[in-house]
Amino acid sequence: MRKVLAFIIVLCILGSLFISSSQTYEQQSLIPTLENLLPSKPLETTLSALSIPYWNKTISVEERGYYHFMEFLLRKSAHFVLFGLLAAGIFLSLPSRFPRLLIASTITLLLACADETHQYFTGGRTATIRDVILDMSGAMTFLLIVQIFTWLRSRKKND
Repeated sequence: MRKVLAFIIVLCILGSLFISSSQTYEQQSLIPTLENLLPSKPLETTLSALSIPYWNKTISVEERGYYHFMEFLLRKSAHFVLFGLLAAGIFLSLPSRFPRLLIASTITLLLACADETHQYFTGGRTATIRDVILDMSGAMTFLLIVQIFTWLRSRKKND
């Protein structure tokens, strides 16, 4: 049952990624929502101290404004977490006799590349290797966590 649930989660994430990658930047802009949810600009002073180099640009509150910076952080966090969950779901849906870590990381890499390729053909979007690297960072982090829990669980059963 757990493997089926993990596979369903994988399918849901893939569906959300496909829909998201099919939308232009304007269609999925979070700016209006952030303006409504965060009118007082919480943590603006703290966030103003951050500056993130990305695609030969500097992303900061000073350069882009509070809401654009928050959107950037949310979007990049979503890459990390979604591909982490995707990799973990793939890992957990595979039989334990398989080299699950290798298979899950390879499939996730292929899906990250496919997602960026899909974005390339969507108006107003860009495909970047940096996003694939970010996706795989999330995938490897989540796979490491799942692997540790799997190892601890098997150790506990053997004791």
